[in-house]
Formats: sequence, C-alpha cells, structure tokens
Amino acid sequence: MDWLHEIFKRSPEIALFLSLALGYRIGKINFGKFQLGGVAGSLLVAVVISQVGVSIDPGVKSVLFALFIYAVGYESGPQFFNSLGKQSIREIILAIVLSATGLLTVVVLAKLTGLDKGLAAGIAAGGLTQSAIIGTAGDALAKLGLPAEELKQLQANVAIGYAVTYVFGSFGAIIVCVNILPKFMGRSIRDDAIAAESAMQAGVQVLGPGQLAAVPQLVGRVYRVEKAAGRTVGEIEQSSTPPTTIERVKRGGQIIAAPAEFVLSKDDIVLLVGRRTAVLEQSAVIGSEVHGETGMDLAMQRIDIVITSKQLQNKSLGQIAAEASPEVRHGVYAVGLSRMGKPLSMAPETIVQTGDVLTVYGAEKDVSRVAGVVGYIVIHTEKTDFVYMGAGLVVGLLIGLLVVKIGSIPLTLGSGGGALLSGLLFGWYRAKKQTFGAMPGGAVQILKDLGLAGFVVVVGLSSGLQAVETVREHGFTIFLVGVAVTIIPLLLTMLFGRYVLRYDNVAIFAGALSGSRSANPAFGEILDKAENSIPTVPFAITYALANVLLTLLGPLVIAFM
Repeated sequence: MDWLHEIFKRSPEIALFLSLALGYRIGKINFGKFQLGGVAGSLLVAVVISQVGVSIDPGVKSVLFALFIYAVGYESGPQFFNSLGKQSIREIILAIVLSATGLLTVVVLAKLTGLDKGLAAGIAAGGLTQSAIIGTAGDALAKLGLPAEELKQLQANVAIGYAVTYVFGSFGAIIVCVNILPKFMGRSIRDDAIAAESAMQAGVQVLGPGQLAAVPQLVGRVYRVEKAAGRTVGEIEQSSTPPTTIERVKRGGQIIAAPAEFVLSKDDIVLLVGRRTAVLEQSAVIGSEVHGETGMDLAMQRIDIVITSKQLQNKSLGQIAAEASPEVRHGVYAVGLSRMGKPLSMAPETIVQTGDVLTVYGAEKDVSRVAGVVGYIVIHTEKTDFVYMGAGLVVGLLIGLLVVKIGSIPLTLGSGGGALLSGLLFGWYRAKKQTFGAMPGGAVQILKDLGLAGFVVVVGLSSGLQAVETVREHGFTIFLVGVAVTIIPLLLTMLFGRYVLRYDNVAIFAGALSGSRSANPAFGEILDKAENSIPTVPFAITYALANVLLTLLGPLVIAFM
C-alpha cells in the first residue's frame, strides 16, 4: 500500500474526497430498515483510509466546521429568536440532564475499570464528542501539583482516551438520535418534521420546490363581450366580490387602452384576472369564454414586498384593504404574508407589522405602484453576499475566542458555538432587512452538506490511525467504556425527555437530543432525514448550552476521580 500512501502524501485532498464519495455510497445501502447515512458512512471510510497514513491540515477541519455551523445558524436565525421564551425550558433541562448523566457515567465506569484521571477525562472528551474537555481537563491536571513525569503521562492519557473513543462518540450519537429514537417513538423523523412544519404554518399551504397548485387561487380568463355591452370597465370590475381586473381589451383586432371609464362594445374581447371564483362567475355578466385568442396573453408578476410603511403598522389585513383607495388596490392581489420566514394566515383579522413580507400578484405596473406605497421589493438572487457572509464568520470566530473564567474554570463557546451564534444573529437580521446579505437556499445547503461531511472525514483521517494503534496497545477496555459513555447518557436523556419533559415530536426531540450532546454529525443526519429545518431550533438552543456544560466536565471529572 506504499503507492497509496505516496498518493495521499502528495495530495491529501484525494483522501478527503474519496472518503466523501465512498462514504455517501455506503451510506445509501439498506441493512434491513437501517441506513448509515452519508455522514456516518464517510466517517467509517475515513477511518479505514487513515490506516494507509494520511496527514490533513487541522485548519481544514476548522474551516469546514465553521462553514457548516454558520450556515445552520443563518438558516434558522429568524425561527430561533421567535422560539425563545418559556417554550425553551424543556431544551434547557434536557441539556442539563445529558451533561449530568454524562459526568456520572464517566466517573462510575472509570472507577469500576480502574482508569486514571487522564484516561477518564479523555473518554469524556471523545465519548461525548466535546473536544474542549481536553483543554479544560489538561488545565485542571496542571493545577494538582503532580510530579512532572506523572503530569505528562496523565495529559498524554487524555489525548489517548479521546482518540480511541471519538470515532464511536460521533457514530453512536447517530445510531441513537437517527435510528433508535424514531423506533422508540414509533414514528419517523420526516413525518413528524412535516407535521411540525404544518402546525407552524397555521394551516397556510406552502408549496415546495417544483410544486404547483392544481386549482390556482388566481386565474385569467378571456371573454367575448355580449351581456356587458354598454357598461364601463370599472362597473364590470366592481360587479363581483372580490373585485376583478380587466387587464386587456381587444376591439377590431387591435389591443387598446382600457381605463375604468372605458365603455365596452359588443364582440370586444377582454382579459379578466382575479380570484378564481370571482372570475368564473363573471361569465354570467360579460359573455361566453373564448379560447386561443391571439394577443391576449399577459405576463403577470408575483413579488415579495417588505412592509416599511408606518401607516400599516398594527393594522389588520381587512382594515388595510378597506382603507386603501381603488387606485392603489387596482389590479393587485395579496396572496401571502410572512413574518421572519414564518407564513401567516391571510385572514382579515391578521395583524400586520413593519418588516413583514407581503406577496402580491398582478401586472408589472400595478405591483410596482403598490410597492412604492407599502415598502420595497425583495430582489431574489442566486448569488451569495460574501461581504455579509464573511463578516458573519469573522464575528462568530472572534466570539469563539472569548474566554470567561469562573474561578479556575475557563468557559468559552469555541469556534463552533461562536459561528452558530453569529449565524443566528446574521440570519435573523437578514430576515428583517432584506436589501443585503442574501444567501440562496442552494448555497446554504451545500455549505451544510460539504461542511459537516468534510469535517467528520478530516476527524476520521486524523484520528483513525491513532485510535486503532491505541486499541491494539491498551486493549478494548477504553473503547468499551467510551461506547458506554456515548450510549448510556443519550438513552437516559431520551427516556427523561419522553416521559418527564413529554417530547412527542420525533424531529424536534431528535434535534434537541443531538444538540444537548453537541453531536454535529448526528444533527446533520437528522436534517437529512427531516428534509426541512424543523430540528434546527431545538438543536441550536441545546447546542449552545452543551458547549458550556460539557466543557465543564473536564475539571469535574478530574475532581471526582
């Protein structure tokens, strides 16, 4: 295998992309009803490839993880801040329970198997996949006043315990959160994610990519004037409830202007646009429907407008419609309203706030007129605003450098927690001010997929060889204790969450559980199964807490051992 080692030495990125390709292919294989998934598959392949000998710059891992966790925060920012409050109590308790059961499991099993302080702390770091424990445990060991040789050995043992247990620490969380939890709850992550999304939308139908309504809400029909001869355009438009719009008139083979006072003649051809029921009812008023009439096609626009007018603040949709002048309302149909990314009901009693996004339908001249009165048009783009994205990452990584000491215990969010917090804030602000900071959905998805999968591959390539060698040297005791430290706290917390905290939605529960263990690979698989962002908010809350609580386990393990 020397030739393979030489290839990876000259181009280690080949090992990274080979792990991704083979890992995702293996992840698609069904073992009964079980699938590894792309992330877990990539991790296992990376461990195998690491046996050849691969050296990957650790900075690659940091960059990929920062991109992943920032994209997760950016996508979920509006939803996250809308969810803060009393409804977050369950996530706070869940994170505390997992940290407590994790500490208890490590200490008890380490004492039963005769492991020293260093190995115990390393197993906590790897089995709970919280790398920061290595630093806090090493710092706590240094403060014990031990002889230099003993201190050096214990600190080396922290790294050994971490290397042996980290791989299964990542893989085991996927098994529990993605496979065991749905079977335990008796439902799939995808089904519950759809149910939760529908509940959040309060009955508002939101079409997915590539979906079209079989019975569209707004339609255009072409009629021949028969019964309406002698009546004005304005009279016809106002003769239905809700009103319709005559967008085009054809007389004698010529398209002519048709203001409200224009009088229709027999055999004129008119294009009528409006709500489907109102347009269909107008055939009884105007005349028979005509098909295939040339020159009567008209391109309509569906645009999003951010509401900035203070005159609309805290008014209901019904009140706004009643107060709007006919000149402003003419030809414009409101078809959707959302707040911070969450669809709202179009009921007359729905209250509008500045910053809400109103979706309107109509001819270009009409929707442009309304936009000038209501706010500004959201320009949808396929290009990412790298100025905004880069600034967000810089802010997040700077936050991750901050360290606050409580006594001798250093607390820090780390680069992951900082990037997540920054992503949440920048995503939330983008939802409020949509004139800059664009990151299309496709760009967010590639950052999440490549960032997470690449991160775990680098971990596997970097620690896989050391883990296997250490297992050969020290036996499987460390590994088995690590397996228990990974699985037991998750299972105990899962039972607590189900029967005490009363989690009943698998997608939400899975996101919270993975976050309370800061299990990023598991979270990536959960998102893949859910196919929407429902698990992200509970993950973001518990993940932020876990970065603090699990980091504290380093000195606590040293103290209790």
